[in-house]
Amino acid sequence: MTASAKGLAGLTVPLMVVTAMLIIAIGGTSVEEALRYERDAVLGGEFWRLLTGHLVHPGRAHLLVNIAGLALVWVFFGTALSPGRWVAALVVSALGVSLGLLVLNHTVAWYVGFSGVLHGLFAAGLVAQKEMPAKIRLLLTALLVGKLAWEQGLGPLPGTASAVGGNVIVDAHLYGTVAGFMAAFLLAFLQKYHRNY
Repeated sequence: MTASAKGLAGLTVPLMVVTAMLIIAIGGTSVEEALRYERDAVLGGEFWRLLTGHLVHPGRAHLLVNIAGLALVWVFFGTALSPGRWVAALVVSALGVSLGLLVLNHTVAWYVGFSGVLHGLFAAGLVAQKEMPAKIRLLLTALLVGKLAWEQGLGPLPGTASAVGGNVIVDAHLYGTVAGFMAAFLLAFLQKYHRNY
């Protein structure tokens, strides 16, 4: 595989995610309402919402912020995992956010957005990116932990709600981070003990 082909293959996951987000946005309100995380609908058996809700955005600003966040994650960590392992980290992070909200945040009737999953992908990348100098990884880990601590103690970072054009469910960031770390450690375990994985 040539370097350019390998680079394109490495962009498969973010391109697929962004394409899905854009298709859903073009689909309009009825599509968004059919796909967003809704607590009562999930409890009623509409389990796809546990994953699809993260691809739905309430407005253009929120969508663009999440696309920019995904690009940033890929700049830092895109080469850390294969596309298949990134998909695994993405799914685990999405389920971690949704199940966290379902079990621990009963008052959250509905949720949309990719920010919780982004936190999970960032966490997974921190664990998997061995080529990054240890000091930089430590700094990024400290920034992530500091951000989560701020959000849990004081709420969203200043300006976040206005930037995305809506409320910010900070617990989603925490659940996504925990799930992302768990996914990365599980993938590392499988790679170490199962050479064919």
